[in-house]
Formats: sequence, structure tokens, C-alpha cells
Amino acid sequence: MKTSSDPRHKNRLLKVQALYSYSFQAKSPKNIAPIVASLPAIDSLISASAPEWPLDKINRIDLAILRVATFELLNDHDLPPKVAIDEAVEIAKAYGSDHSPAFVNGVLGNILTTNKELKHAS
Repeated sequence: MKTSSDPRHKNRLLKVQALYSYSFQAKSPKNIAPIVASLPAIDSLISASAPEWPLDKINRIDLAILRVATFELLNDHDLPPKVAIDEAVEIAKAYGSDHSPAFVNGVLGNILTTNKELKHAS
């Protein structure tokens, strides 16, 4: 994470907030429409990487963070995977529970490890 005023960081936070809201009411703002459209693939990767945690049992803020980061891993080929994971962990530290950073890091690490095509520019 560069700084809290970094535009990319602010954009991620807005997406996490919108996805968190989306988990309570299925209204999809424009800034997360591509993520919502990709949720079946994203959720499949998250489920496979955290099999002991069904999606409905994952803290909603953690799930929103995981979804944004997984979307970035899948679609932002200019962003190194380690940066996406680090950003997600930093957001989890700020907004999740005490266990969120380790959980988010572990799930995203598993996604990266088991999906070799995501290892671009690592």
C-alpha cells in the first residue's frame, strides 16, 4: 500500500464498500458491475481456496475484500499479484476482525498458488 490517499487504494476501498453493501441488498453500482458479473468464477476460486469456510460463513467484509482482490488477480494484468494481495491484507487490517488479515492473505495465497496463470509478474 503506497498511502491512504493513493487513488488506486481509494478506488479499492470504494469497491470493497460497494460489494459489502451489495451483500445486504442486491443493488450493483457501476463501479462493481464487472466484479458482480464475475462473481460465479470469483466465488468458485474463493471456495476452492478456503474449503472449510462456505461463502455464507465468511465475514461479509472479508468476502468483499477477497472478491475485489480476486477480481484484480484475474483481470488486472498490469498489477503484480503481490501488490493486490498486500492491498487486500492492508484493507483487512483496517476494516476486518483481528483474524481477517491472516485469513485474507491465506485465501489469496492459495488462489495464487493453485492458479499458475495468475502468477503474471509476481
